[in-house]
Amino acid sequence: MNNLLSFPNPVNEYAARTVAFMVLSLSIMTLVFSSPWLSAILFYGFLARVLTGPKLSPMGLLATKIIVPHLIKKEKLVAGPPKRFAQLIGLILSVTIFISITIYKFNILANILLIILSIFAFLESILGFCAGCFVFQYLIKYKLIPNSICEACNNIQSN
Repeated sequence: MNNLLSFPNPVNEYAARTVAFMVLSLSIMTLVFSSPWLSAILFYGFLARVLTGPKLSPMGLLATKIIVPHLIKKEKLVAGPPKRFAQLIGLILSVTIFISITIYKFNILANILLIILSIFAFLESILGFCAGCFVFQYLIKYKLIPNSICEACNNIQSN
């Protein structure tokens, strides 16, 4: 059970970018269709990735088991904790989107958050810029996250 509830460290950057592209696609579809079902899939994906990495995430499994090893065929290892933090930000956004659409029928808030999530996913998938990782770096720098959380991330501080 302990192995199930773990996040990989390191993470293949290409797998993370592939998942981000799928999140971008799903976010846009959720925005276009204002679909509670699509928002539920988005929410579940982030929850699964925060708790287990790719192990229970359909997008994570597709990226790590099929797309990256068989199509992209590249590996660039990066620290896992900043990627998990980025997934946590996505989880917070996606749960708010899900609640806004399903419970409160407040599509304006959901649409704004879907646009923000789409921008973050675009930056990660297309440009290779992880906004959550960027914030994580500063949280470590300002000692809001202890260095012990991410010994592998200490190199990020000097960049």
